[in-house]
Amino acid sequence: MKTTFNDRWLSVDEIAEYLGVKRDTVYKWIDRKKMPAHKVGSLWKFKKEEIDKWVRVGETADSHESRRPK
Repeated sequence: MKTTFNDRWLSVDEIAEYLGVKRDTVYKWIDRKKMPAHKVGSLWKFKKEEIDKWVRVGETADSHESRRPK
């Protein structure tokens, strides 16, 4: 069975590249915004589907930004 991008665990660097943000932003989101991440030994790992859902529900927005009318 071949592992594809969608079903494997992603690293901090990979998830940062996927989202178009810096590594530091990923670490801040894990700490401050409850970004879905899983600690494997000393490494953080991510499932793309969990991150996509987290972004879609607006968890990346600052609290004042999420209240702005569109």
